[in-house]
Amino acid sequence: QVQLQESGPGLVKPSQTLSLTCTVSGGSITTNNYYWSWIRQPPGKGLEWMGAITYSGSIYYSPSLKSRTSISRDTSKNQFTLQLRSVTPEDTAVYYCARSPRLILRTTPRYEYDSWGQGTQVTVSS
Repeated sequence: QVQLQESGPGLVKPSQTLSLTCTVSGGSITTNNYYWSWIRQPPGKGLEWMGAITYSGSIYYSPSLKSRTSISRDTSKNQFTLQLRSVTPEDTAVYYCARSPRLILRTTPRYEYDSWGQGTQVTVSS
């Protein structure tokens, strides 16, 4: 059974870059026809899809975040990463990594994903 675990700093200052890593165990991020996403949930709000990387390494971003977001992967470590630049307090959220059996390019219900990390709280504050 695949497991995902987010890691990274819980506190980031405004204007800095938020960097998170998702470590995957029990399955490879290069396995055909699986897709790996970053999703966040600000306090009191719904889920927001941020971007995804496919099993073959193709990358997709939410149009609203594309100018500030980078997603990459390290296949040797079975990890994929998120960088969000120029953060503001509005980027405060619980950040999740998740796997889906199809390519998802927008915000969708949780059940569209078959595996989730536990989520990590990131607060943007000086």
